[in-house]
Amino acid sequence: MNWLRAQLTRTPLSARVAPFVIFVVLTFTQEWFGPAGRYWIYLAKTALGAAMLIAVWPAVEEMRWAWSWEALAVGVALFVVWAGLDDFLVLLGWKGSYPKLNFGAPWNPPAFFGEGTAWAWFFIVVRLAGSALVVPPLEEAFFRSFVYRYISKADFLNVPLGAFAARPFLLTSLLFAAEHREWLAGLICGLAFQWLVCRKQRLGDAMTAHAITNLLLGVWVVWRGEWRFW
Repeated sequence: MNWLRAQLTRTPLSARVAPFVIFVVLTFTQEWFGPAGRYWIYLAKTALGAAMLIAVWPAVEEMRWAWSWEALAVGVALFVVWAGLDDFLVLLGWKGSYPKLNFGAPWNPPAFFGEGTAWAWFFIVVRLAGSALVVPPLEEAFFRSFVYRYISKADFLNVPLGAFAARPFLLTSLLFAAEHREWLAGLICGLAFQWLVCRKQRLGDAMTAHAITNLLLGVWVVWRGEWRFW
């Protein structure tokens, strides 16, 4: 762990950027190892992601969980948006689902390992834990702590977390949307998470809202069989 911490925290930039980049690179390798690869690579990247979070935690002071009613409200509202956006657009007259980004086939452990099998449930739990506990701090530290402030000023540490600027606000949210299959829902989430950071002057509320959204969406996916969201 000391070696990993030393490598990741060489600079304030690397502490916020390197864990996210490594996690995303592993994400894009999931399809290289056949149908089973996406599950085993996800397990590996989740474990490594957790280790990287522990390693950089002392160096990234703003990466701390925080609770607020705004975080709860935003987290629940964004779950509703994510799960119901297609149906809402149909009500507005859109014909079918809006075009999604192609990031490979959706995750569906029961279809691959067998309905109700131990392996299927194991990887469901891994996905829930990864999306609710590992992804939020990794992504929020990268997008809201680094990218947003870096767009404002190269010396990003001297930009307050809550400082509002329209251009970084929009560009950061667009970049956040681009890494999600459901890019329109991702854009709405990016805007909402950034709003939380600006409103609360800290990163933790966005981390909490992000975790709530991902956890509720994961439960919805498993309960309803909406594997297209994974």
